[in-house]
Amino acid sequence: MIVILLLGLASFWPLFFFTKTDWYPFLVLLCTFLIPTGIILWSAFSIKYIFNQDFLLVQGGPFKSRIIYEEVTKVTSSNDIFSGYRILSSRDAIEIYSKKSFWGSVTISPVCKSEFIDELKKRCPNMQIRE
Repeated sequence: MIVILLLGLASFWPLFFFTKTDWYPFLVLLCTFLIPTGIILWSAFSIKYIFNQDFLLVQGGPFKSRIIYEEVTKVTSSNDIFSGYRILSSRDAIEIYSKKSFWGSVTISPVCKSEFIDELKKRCPNMQIRE
């Protein structure tokens, strides 16, 4: 919510300096607020974890990560609230390390953390689990 409030303040700040505003500048400012806000909210409230046969699909809004089970090396607990697919989610998350991940790992926060790790362990028997 803080990010959206700051985005709104930055987007509509110029309106306070002008007594008369035309429609075009107002629409441009409105779009600079609505488009990023829409992407942030879409990413935050549409997070899905899909166990496919060969890979785990993590999807949050327009962003996706395909984690191939054979490439998963370890799973650890994480409490970093500013990374991964859980920026607006809980502090109780897990970080999945993979050999070919873009940043080396993906941070997620499934609702049932223990059940999620159990299912992942069935599909990735060679991974290490660190709490």
